[in-house]
Amino acid sequence: MLRVGLLGAGRIGAVHAKAINAHAGSRLSAVADVFAENAEKLAAEFGAEARSADQIIADPSIDAVLIATSTNTHSDFIEAATAAGKAVLCEKPVDLSLERAMACQAVANATEQPVMIGFNRRFDRNFRAIKAALEGGEVGKAELLSITSFDPAPPPVDYVKVSGGLFRDMMIHDFDMAQYLLGGLPETVMAAGSSVVDPEIGAAGDVDTAVVTLTYADGRLAVIKNSRRAAFGYDQRVELLGSEGMLQAQNVLENTVVKSTAQGVTGAKPTYFFLERYMSAYEAEWAEFVEAVVSKGAVPVTLDDGVAALAMAEAATLSKAEGRPVHLKEVYPRAA
Repeated sequence: MLRVGLLGAGRIGAVHAKAINAHAGSRLSAVADVFAENAEKLAAEFGAEARSADQIIADPSIDAVLIATSTNTHSDFIEAATAAGKAVLCEKPVDLSLERAMACQAVANATEQPVMIGFNRRFDRNFRAIKAALEGGEVGKAELLSITSFDPAPPPVDYVKVSGGLFRDMMIHDFDMAQYLLGGLPETVMAAGSSVVDPEIGAAGDVDTAVVTLTYADGRLAVIKNSRRAAFGYDQRVELLGSEGMLQAQNVLENTVVKSTAQGVTGAKPTYFFLERYMSAYEAEWAEFVEAVVSKGAVPVTLDDGVAALAMAEAATLSKAEGRPVHLKEVYPRAA
């Protein structure tokens, strides 16, 4: 039985707590949060103990730590937990600073403890089916990848101000999806963005609408589209054009009913937000983490993967600021 300490008792922490206790091979032992009442409430719900982060990390009876705290604490907690001999699953991104993330990468990798980064979309069955079909040669060689990711509504501006920006906070999922589906890293990153959804987001120095083009050394292209607003719901689609066909993953809908009348044909909207859309992916993510830790195998999404996705976000941020394509090796020498 894997005994788990959860750092962070907010919305995403509650999602992970549910996945941990739903798995037959793991149990939530302790919860920590900067707001003690949040930790106490979540711990009571799952029969765990509310403790401090330091106590959880120092406790030799806890085998693994799941980090769901604010991004600026991720690297510190990864380093502390791996130094204490614990396996780690950390929410994305590794850090807001690429330099700090790379330093964390060096420290944590030296401990040889398993560290997995929470890019839950890799565990969505639809995107996995695209990956399997591509690897099975069903559409030939990948040539053009298109990823659409639109949120139903923008987050509060107070969150935007500390999020690290759309490229690091939101599009980083899509950078990782490109890495997952196409393999390897792009050669150049070109970003365009604006604030058309909420002028306060622009005033805070961020964008709410963006398009990024990734160019690979062998000529493959990936186009990522993000928006903080889609009036119809949570829009999550992937299209991959290959030399011998196309693969598409469409939205998951609220239901599958289609009404056909003389007035037209209508159907349901996409599920409203990530909790509805990706809960099964969070459960699959946790199951594979437990399997990797127990079997002493490789985790499916490594700390190196997380740093690489952050490097793409860094390159996109620079590209938007300077209005030019950025070679990934400019910000991430390991991409050379």
